[in-house]
Amino acid sequence: MRAVIVDCAIYRDGRRTKGPDDFSDALDEARATGDAFLWLGLHEPGEAEFALVSEEFGLHPLAVEDALKAHQRPKLEVYDDSLFMVLKPIVYDDAQDLITSGELMLFVGDSFVVSVRHGEGAPLAAVRKRLEDQPDVLKHGPTAVLYAVCDAVVDHYTEVAGELHLDLEALEEEVFDPAGTDTKTLAARIYNFKRQILEFRRATVPLALPMSRLAGAGVPFVHEHSQLFFRDVNDHLTRANEGVEGLDRLCSDILAAHLAQTGVRQNDDMRKISAWAAMAAVPTMIAGVYGMNFDFMPELHHVWGYPSAVILMVLAVVGLYRLFKRRGWL
Repeated sequence: MRAVIVDCAIYRDGRRTKGPDDFSDALDEARATGDAFLWLGLHEPGEAEFALVSEEFGLHPLAVEDALKAHQRPKLEVYDDSLFMVLKPIVYDDAQDLITSGELMLFVGDSFVVSVRHGEGAPLAAVRKRLEDQPDVLKHGPTAVLYAVCDAVVDHYTEVAGELHLDLEALEEEVFDPAGTDTKTLAARIYNFKRQILEFRRATVPLALPMSRLAGAGVPFVHEHSQLFFRDVNDHLTRANEGVEGLDRLCSDILAAHLAQTGVRQNDDMRKISAWAAMAAVPTMIAGVYGMNFDFMPELHHVWGYPSAVILMVLAVVGLYRLFKRRGWL
């Protein structure tokens, strides 16, 4: 069990205090004082390990199932003895243009917070440290932890959206670069970028409803004066969602522009091929006619017959070349 416990601490009056090593005893101590709460952090617990936690904290079986299986949409569920929230922190690898999402579950109840983390994209260590440096915020209990975690996750959404926007601008410049890039490679990169935006949307869009509920009144286990703070987080989430939607539209427009440019290049190539084919066809036709060797052919009886045919070929080719050049086919 110790392997999955990232941290376990009792907070009293906004400050971390030393308590029992066993989380069961620590929870009893926090509830006994009345002005403290326990924050237990877990990383990818197994079913047997989490069964001990769920039994001690009285967690709802459906919420426990979600926390163990992961792969959940962001949501907020209210049970009799606890509040259950799912967040999806994301990590953006700028070098590979890859977004990966983790999962973060929070159980908030009477004098306790249990955080369950799946994957690496969770800022809990930094959040815990920042809260411990702000006892005025931490003294509001489990609600302060819920707010701080949501705020950290949503703020990171905004940062990632900014990084994606910069990378998308660079990709846009490549699309409209006259020198051009390999068409297949560029199309694959644009499509991959759109897939990353879709992964981003899966994390941010479903979170809008839970944040709206927290920003309102009447949510159990949430401090009655915390709506203002959650409204601020909701505003940040709204900006992040608007940014993601803008990125999605811009990426679709870039893909459409790239496909249009590819079509234009193909048409240019076809015009060039047609022009060269026409210039080759005219002398071929003349040579074919003069190569039939009928009785009544100019070259059989005139010295300048063959030179005239050759000159005619040259003039035809030059005339076609100038015509196609003037029209932009060559």
